[in-house]
Amino acid sequence: MARRLCTRRWSGCRVAPDDLLAAVGARFGDDAAQIEYGTVTVDVEPAAWIDTLKAARDELGCTFFDWLCGVDELDDGIGVVAHVYSRAEHHHLLLRTRVPRHAAVLPTATSIFRGANWHERETAEMFGVDFAGHPNLVPLLLPEGFEGTPLRKDFVLASRVAKQWPGEVDPGQSAGELAPNRRRNLPPGVPDPKVWGPGAGTG
Repeated sequence: MARRLCTRRWSGCRVAPDDLLAAVGARFGDDAAQIEYGTVTVDVEPAAWIDTLKAARDELGCTFFDWLCGVDELDDGIGVVAHVYSRAEHHHLLLRTRVPRHAAVLPTATSIFRGANWHERETAEMFGVDFAGHPNLVPLLLPEGFEGTPLRKDFVLASRVAKQWPGEVDPGQSAGELAPNRRRNLPPGVPDPKVWGPGAGTG
């Protein structure tokens, strides 16, 4: 059945996740597909990203592009996730790939799904992924002149340094009651203010 599902248009019936998984496995390889939280998920290499999206649309009936986003996976790179859906057969696929942090480049999906345009613009400015071939990869949300990629986990939020962090003092204490010799607790992910932020170079 899986082979037949992959080589023709879907029949219009609601496809069970196990049947869809068999079809996806026959098309992309059993090692690439699995069911996670009730959703058939496909992991591919960046070089196969566009072919996978096109196959999902043309062969598996997922003609509706729902969303695309980035995921910072630290040393493993930047993940890119796309969700596509079949309005006729009511099944959906989660497609994933991963690019290196230092060379976060992926072909644009806008040639397959025009709805990917804004999603890729947001992912580009928030995670620093360059979608090669995108027709207008300009900032979507951040103010003009903003520097950095704020949804990467190594991006330091200035407000965490400028404002008192609740974890700096013990419960019931105020900042004025902090013992002079007690070491200050910094918010997670914030470097020493002596080398970054408003107090840099003052101590």
